[in-house]
Amino acid sequence: MSAINDVFREFEAVIPSDTSAGQSVQERIIQLLEELRYEERDVFGVRLAIEEALVNAIKHGNQMDPNKTVRIFCRASTGSIRIEIEDQGEGFRPAEVPDPTADENLERPCGRGIMLMRAFMSSIAYNASGTCVILEKQRSEPESESGPAA
Repeated sequence: MSAINDVFREFEAVIPSDTSAGQSVQERIIQLLEELRYEERDVFGVRLAIEEALVNAIKHGNQMDPNKTVRIFCRASTGSIRIEIEDQGEGFRPAEVPDPTADENLERPCGRGIMLMRAFMSSIAYNASGTCVILEKQRSEPESESGPAA
């Protein structure tokens, strides 16, 4: 699809450190993907990644502090989506999160959300302080619907 015909939609939201407020923003992003006719597998992956990122921001970043907020910026086009989720916490170093697939960590819950985000998104990055995650997903090619000729 040519960039000239590309449709861009973007919005920004600031929510309290409350997972139910996060769900409403998540649904808004999913609705946007559906309007842009993203493949079901893309919608599924983005939904999972947003949920993990929002929970991390609210629970780990802001420590569920009702006086802190989470900023979500979303820019979607027919070819890709970029979502920034920023908390007001102290930040963290992603490299220091234990690998959840290592034998010694298999029964520990930490790191699984980051692993899932990496698996489902085209790219995942953090700002220098570790308070903002940037999730990007390139649109998948449509699944072939061609089967045996009737």
